Amino acid sequence: MRVISLCSSSKANCTYIESGGKGFIVDVGCTYKALCDGLRLAGRDVSDINAVFITHEHSDHIGGLLTLSKKLNVPIYASEGTMSMIIEKGKVSAGTKLFTVDELGNAPVNVKVTAFHTPHDSAESVCYTFHDGENKIAVCTDLGHVTPEVRDNLIGSRFVLLEANYDPEMMTRNMEYPYVLKQRIRSDRGHLANGDCAAFARELVASGTVSLLLGHLSQNNNTPEIALNTVESALAAFGAVRGRDYVLDAAAVVGTGKAIAV
Repeated sequence: MRVISLCSSSKANCTYIESGGKGFIVDVGCTYKALCDGLRLAGRDVSDINAVFITHEHSDHIGGLLTLSKKLNVPIYASEGTMSMIIEKGKVSAGTKLFTVDELGNAPVNVKVTAFHTPHDSAESVCYTFHDGENKIAVCTDLGHVTPEVRDNLIGSRFVLLEANYDPEMMTRNMEYPYVLKQRIRSDRGHLANGDCAAFARELVASGTVSLLLGHLSQNNNTPEIALNTVESALAAFGAVRGRDYVLDAAAVVGTGKAIAV
């Protein structure tokens, strides 16, 4: 399998994955043009997309969905709650192939797709794992905390794109964010702080994860350097060495076209 993070931030999120010659995306928070440009940069084409898996209905995850549904005749999968919101908001065109996550077994991809619930302030947020029979990879962002369900699904993954949304001290100093918004982000249905991401990263590496990509970093309350240092320090504390025991990187706001082999 190969993973290409096309964009990852509090403004837009989209991840392209391919296995056995078939590609698909998780979320389409960027514009359709940005999606096409990102795939082209990676040596792929929008026609390589065979399915779309949506995590939830917030704009940074479905911002480009309406245009994509008009341009591509591919199935779109989401939880029942998210699908209802997508339809209610008019984010898909008439005639789009819509399926709930109960029908993932019929997805036209060469991997087993599993959806699991995540704690986020949306209708019914889910994240996904993909298993090709040998390796499992996961894309998991937008969670206020790591629940037993999240843990059970991610443990044992070879590659994980995991949320490291904010640095608590940096957000505390951010005078542009009102108190109510900060409380929403910090809540159990908000986003994962660097420290919480680092603590869970220790569990993941101990369970066999060898590649971590930190995603959904806030452009206002975090930096790649802070997030990476927090996670690397936590892993070093129990003897795991970056570059020897695991690979660690931070997803760019706009992807570089670099494919991560899994």
